[in-house]
Amino acid sequence: MYLTLSNLDVRYPGQTLPAVRGVGLGLPAGSIGVLIGPSGCGKTTLLRAVAGLAPVERGEVQLGGACVSCPGHNVPPEERRIGMVFQDYALFPHLSVGRNIAFGLHGVAQNVQAERISEVLALVGLPGSEGRYPHELSGGQQQRVALARALAPRPKLMLLDEPFSNLDVGLRERLAHEMRGILKAAGATALFVTHDQLEAFAIGDLIGVMRDGTLHQWDDAYTIYHRPATRFVANFIGHGVFAPAQLEQSASGVAVRTALGTLENLTDCPLPSYYENGECDVLLRADDIVHDDESPVQARVLRKAFRGSEFLYTLQLANGQQLQAHVPSHHDHAVGEWIGVRVQADHVVTFAREHGPAIA
Repeated sequence: MYLTLSNLDVRYPGQTLPAVRGVGLGLPAGSIGVLIGPSGCGKTTLLRAVAGLAPVERGEVQLGGACVSCPGHNVPPEERRIGMVFQDYALFPHLSVGRNIAFGLHGVAQNVQAERISEVLALVGLPGSEGRYPHELSGGQQQRVALARALAPRPKLMLLDEPFSNLDVGLRERLAHEMRGILKAAGATALFVTHDQLEAFAIGDLIGVMRDGTLHQWDDAYTIYHRPATRFVANFIGHGVFAPAQLEQSASGVAVRTALGTLENLTDCPLPSYYENGECDVLLRADDIVHDDESPVQARVLRKAFRGSEFLYTLQLANGQQLQAHVPSHHDHAVGEWIGVRVQADHVVTFAREHGPAIA
């Protein structure tokens, strides 16, 4: 692993509890990791600890196999060879694009500087922009210049703290895809902080979900979505609900009885003995619920959100259980209307029972 965090605690002076507690993760060379979570969960603090800007109380930060932060030993930020990109771009308005990028190339010969500036501007898709000024560029172009400036000294690690938060929603996702391509072309190892799930999925090889200073899961996007490690991750990522279920042994393995019917022939499901009396909550994603006029299970439309190609319906069964469903937008049903639904899932994610209406 190129970046390794081991049992990391970060506590600011005067704080009772650490802002980051017991975090461990590994990021391979050339990979992009993303930290996501609600505001105040500790993701920016974790980024600052990696940069050497926040105090490590316990544990270690290793970069390229060498310890750069641990109790009693702290490599200064300027000696870590880390490039940083922030949400406010931090470009000097009175300097040209070329001189902004050259700011991180102190002690380099002028001809070498000029060559490297041309290289990174081409890499970020802004060739020939050396003489322009920040005010002449769009927000997305300014962010590219900030990335070029951070890449220019060939850092060991790139840290990006919500770099797209000042941009409009449509531009953010597109720029996230483009920035992933730029970082991959540069062979950079990067750790990225965002609160936007679409950004995280677009840019990350590995995603970490944080809450209250702890890391709940560190995995690829598919696993985070389909096999969340904790109830919080399941609830935070994507759209879905927890529905009460009963696990039962069947001829084909384990059956899951829910208010929407019994699910069988599942590829992954715990044994009924895993939970007391086989009772649990099952995670039902919006893409697990299918609109089917022929289904005997009916649900009332409580709310609907138009998403262009689809609606996100919030539904309610007769027993009070709520569901969410992605439905093609040509199925335009009125609020209050009853529609047929069924579950279409080849695996289930279960958690200990908390609450919910009884299974019909």
